[in-house]
Amino acid sequence: MRFPMILPILLGFAPMVLSEARAADVKPPEGFTAIFNGANLDGWHGMPHFDPRALAKMTEEERTAQIAKWTAEAKEHWSVQDGDLVNDGHGAYLTTDKEYGDIEFLIDYKTVALADSGIYLRANPQVQIWDYTKEGGKHNLGADKGSGGLWNNSPGAPGKDPFVLADKPFGEWNSLRIIQIGARTTVYLNGKLVVENATMENYFDRKSPLFARGPIQLQTHGGEIRWKNIFVREIPPSEANKTLASIDPKGFETIFDGKSTAGWKGPIDEYEIVDGSLRCKKGKGGTIYYDKDLTDFVVRLEFKLPPGGNNGLAIRYPGQGDTAYAGMCELQILDDTAAKYSKLDPRQYCGSAYGQVAAKRGYLRPVGEWNYEEVTVKGPKIKVELNGTVILDADLSTVHDFMAESPHPGKDRTSGFFGFAGHTDPVEFRNVAIKPLP
Repeated sequence: MRFPMILPILLGFAPMVLSEARAADVKPPEGFTAIFNGANLDGWHGMPHFDPRALAKMTEEERTAQIAKWTAEAKEHWSVQDGDLVNDGHGAYLTTDKEYGDIEFLIDYKTVALADSGIYLRANPQVQIWDYTKEGGKHNLGADKGSGGLWNNSPGAPGKDPFVLADKPFGEWNSLRIIQIGARTTVYLNGKLVVENATMENYFDRKSPLFARGPIQLQTHGGEIRWKNIFVREIPPSEANKTLASIDPKGFETIFDGKSTAGWKGPIDEYEIVDGSLRCKKGKGGTIYYDKDLTDFVVRLEFKLPPGGNNGLAIRYPGQGDTAYAGMCELQILDDTAAKYSKLDPRQYCGSAYGQVAAKRGYLRPVGEWNYEEVTVKGPKIKVELNGTVILDADLSTVHDFMAESPHPGKDRTSGFFGFAGHTDPVEFRNVAIKPLP
């Protein structure tokens, strides 16, 4: 969820009493940017726990007035003392003016007994920080397990509870390292891994994925907390894709090696190999497929779209016919940003089971960049994770309402081939690997 950037002039924070020399002492690690300068609150504004979609729906005038009000409240509770960012446990949360997508985030904090705080990512709660002691009175809520978990995830969901208790005693500084790629969150607290590649749920809409972008917020709640060494590094797509591919890689077999189409069938001549990728020739098409009958499986791949590009993944394709109808489905590979596609049926956009179930939009990388996709097919269920975010999770056996009332006789197929359904555009694929499921 994107909402308009907030101009620094709206902040209205009075300059803090601190020498500029101290601000210059804030030196980020290589590749990182300091987002707190140790001297004042440039680059931040006030915002409490608030649905960013509601903020986005406001008029510009309403939004400006609301943020000014929140920022005025924040000024009463936030200060800079000896280079530390200090909150008294009250007021609106300090919020970055800038929105972020995939990031590595570093921050140190020191808090007191009974305090309860956290870090919102993309304006969504949260990486938890709290009093882990019995005296804190929140062991019944999970405080006994320590800080660093995604506490607002559903009960029992991965990441809700940290792997280990890694908090330091009150009075000592704690260090957090957070890696956010898509909706997947990894957290290190004081050098210990406490959450690994867990999906951060969208607190404001559990049926939708985490917002694609948004600000970082420092939560204030119940007691003084100090922060320092606040650094961020935006993760480039190539690194994000490599990280996603490294998650649980066991059992995957490469089915396109970047050199030949050995093992593939169909109109192979309609495709070409360019710089290690398999590309549909411009003006050509048809469905090519890997010649191995599959039942349940996971496929991982990268794809790159040209402007207006259109292709698809053939799922349980019978080897002939239109996979969107003869196969279990065609999963759309489409440039959603193209003006010519602005009025499509939602079931035609990228990641959708074509004509059957619509995927969530807004998670494609910009045209010309490589996207990472993982598709899990198990029985009648199909799940699509695009760039680290699940955009489709559907049971096709329950689908009875089809686009244009066109039947999909192949949707209940239990086996078939995997392939690419070219539609005349030079869409590219690489790093294609499959893992059969028991």
